[in-house]
Amino acid sequence: MSLRRLNPPLHLLRAFCTVARFGGVSRAAEALHLTQSAVSKQVQELERWVGIDLFERSRKRLTLTPAGERYEKAVSALLTRLEAATLELITSGGDGGALHLSVLPTFAAKWLIPLLPQLHQQHPQVTLHFVPFVHGYDFSDPELDCSILFGDGHWPGARSHYLAGNDVALIAPRKELAEVDIRSPQDVARCTLLRHATIPASWERWSEAHGLHGLNTLAGPQFDQFQTMIRAVSVGMGVALVPRCLVQDEITAGTVAEPLPGGGYTSDLGYWLCYPEARAHLATLVRFRDWLLAVPKPVP
Repeated sequence: MSLRRLNPPLHLLRAFCTVARFGGVSRAAEALHLTQSAVSKQVQELERWVGIDLFERSRKRLTLTPAGERYEKAVSALLTRLEAATLELITSGGDGGALHLSVLPTFAAKWLIPLLPQLHQQHPQVTLHFVPFVHGYDFSDPELDCSILFGDGHWPGARSHYLAGNDVALIAPRKELAEVDIRSPQDVARCTLLRHATIPASWERWSEAHGLHGLNTLAGPQFDQFQTMIRAVSVGMGVALVPRCLVQDEITAGTVAEPLPGGGYTSDLGYWLCYPEARAHLATLVRFRDWLLAVPKPVP
């Protein structure tokens, strides 16, 4: 099968999708500013091109066949993406456009979003489109340009740049809600330890950093997001280890306490801007990356 047959002309695809949307040739012809005869011929030509009936024809209406329904869904999505890409190119003048970014929700809200007004001021031609975060590292989606991921900075086939997160703070409830008056690392052993599901060794690393032995690092409630852990600490459920960049606002406001000076630890994990080698020279990504690495961060 030739590649030509697999790439029907754009005007045939547009006619097909428009007829499918309106359920008939008459209204589709009006929308396309063509005659009904021209639209009918284009649809028939597409059916000959693919060798499959796309519509069931009755006297008053055209109805998509099952194959036509599947094809229309795929083609409509492609046409929408083509239109969006063209609009971005035109409006940016070729010197900007949209960057499709995936970010962990808590990090986006607490760290990245406060920086974005500076991005808009310095690079108004760059538009960020946040796509749903999918846990793990997978750039198979052609719409995803880069991600901010949590880990050690090593992902196969990717370039990564450290942003924040290896400064981990020990946080505790306010004094009136605290179950233990924490004056030393040993006092932490008498507290309820809140744990993060994806960082099971954090309390072990903390105890090693402070020379504390015998800490039951597997006890205590488990959470899947730092934001929920911070909230749990604020209502008195226990103590937690949270990247300082996510909790400094609450510490400053007194929502949670930082009971021990230097009571946290330095982690091997953090937040990294990651992108595949194939996108390393994407102009919009380069501009965003260089700005993000140079901009003063909200937390020192």
